[in-house]
Amino acid sequence: MNNCLIQYFEWYLPPDSNLWNKVSEDASHLSNLGINYIWLPPAYKGAAGKNDVGYGVYDLYDLGEFDQKGSIPTKYGTKDEYLNAIRILKENNIKVLADIVLNHKLGADECEEVLAIQDDVNNRNVSITSAVPIKAWTKYTFPGRGDKYSNFKWDWTHFHGVDWDEQTKRASVFKFYGKKWDKEVDQEKGNFDYLMGADIDMNNNDVSNELINWGKWYFEFTGVDGYRLDAVKHIRADFFPEWLDEIQKISDKEIFAVGEYWTINSDILKNYLEKTEYKMSLFDVPLHYNFFKASISNGEFNMSEIFEGTLVKENSDKAVTFVDNHDTEPGQALESWVLDWFKPLAYSLILLRQEGLPCVFYGDYYGIPAKEVVAKNEVLDKLLKLRKYFAYGEQIDYFYDQSVIGFVRQGDFEHSDSGLAVVMSDKDGGMITMNIGKKFANTMFFDYLGNTEEKVYIDGEGNGNFFCNGGSVSVWVKDSRYVN
Repeated sequence: MNNCLIQYFEWYLPPDSNLWNKVSEDASHLSNLGINYIWLPPAYKGAAGKNDVGYGVYDLYDLGEFDQKGSIPTKYGTKDEYLNAIRILKENNIKVLADIVLNHKLGADECEEVLAIQDDVNNRNVSITSAVPIKAWTKYTFPGRGDKYSNFKWDWTHFHGVDWDEQTKRASVFKFYGKKWDKEVDQEKGNFDYLMGADIDMNNNDVSNELINWGKWYFEFTGVDGYRLDAVKHIRADFFPEWLDEIQKISDKEIFAVGEYWTINSDILKNYLEKTEYKMSLFDVPLHYNFFKASISNGEFNMSEIFEGTLVKENSDKAVTFVDNHDTEPGQALESWVLDWFKPLAYSLILLRQEGLPCVFYGDYYGIPAKEVVAKNEVLDKLLKLRKYFAYGEQIDYFYDQSVIGFVRQGDFEHSDSGLAVVMSDKDGGMITMNIGKKFANTMFFDYLGNTEEKVYIDGEGNGNFFCNGGSVSVWVKDSRYVN
């Protein structure tokens, strides 16, 4: 089976605490489409309670169980609904990835007076003040949960620094006196250890032990199969391999993990994979930006170079490919939304090829009503079914033209009539002669996406003249009896 992942949330979902119930009802449908991995949003209580998307982490142990931050449920539902959703997804042969956010905490219960040095926001290697006392939101006592599951309480010694001085009401980057930013992090802004909130000090033994204990508890308590690791570029490179190793010790199944390292430089991604001993995959951010650039280039992007500088080209076994996500959607800090006309082309390039693990975005499949983004489930249903039934066998690329490119999958014997031909153009339409294999000799192919009505004849050698319209993609298959 061709593995396929879906990110099952987008940023602007209403705070109705209903997502866990929705995914439970949707599980069978997703499985039928060929989805066998699902990335669920952060399930723990955030600083904004039920209004928190999940990345403003307050209490890692509160999965919608305790009255904290103004609500019992999270934005997505209660603890019991979350656990039930995981159970139902697994019954439908879908492995669940939990979104793990360990870089920072927000929403502290109390302030503490701490000596801190103000660093340059744009170059954290440069200090612009000596140590002065500030009031930092760093004390986490979890009054709603108490000591259930863990009696660990956080204070300033467990953090590197913060971005707010309550005493002077000033925002900046305040590094606690006696602390140092970790070195094995991304070098953007001189040192990108600090991202937001209270930055967790992974070098503190009490912290690392607590996060390992929590990781083991979470894995056993929820039954998840793997992880999406948030903001890995801001955490020392050897932390997550150690953390994953500890959790792997209590599991008889191999734990899959994919990290979010946001950079357009594939060399940095490859270097990070090496530093982390290839114990995780990474999202192919450079490929996303190639899609984005192609979609806004008015037909001037060189489509033959669509995979240049990408992780999937250089280390496909560790690449999770995607078109858009919750950070790139309209209105977000990393907004780089691939325009709608190019979405079918981009998804064809991740769903129908053999390299990488493709990830479908909830906002593309179901739409983003808050931003008037329409659902593309009709075309995505077709592409997912094509992946499930036809995208097998040897892959041959025909990436010779700047505007019109194509590739074939020649099929295998295990999947009846499998094999397909893909042609796309970001400008004017065109035609490519491609070889689909002799097993299809003297047959007719049609465009399953329905973008062209004509059929293509396959000659005795397996060659066909496959074509597409301008700014469009066509996917040619022998017949449709398995994908109706």
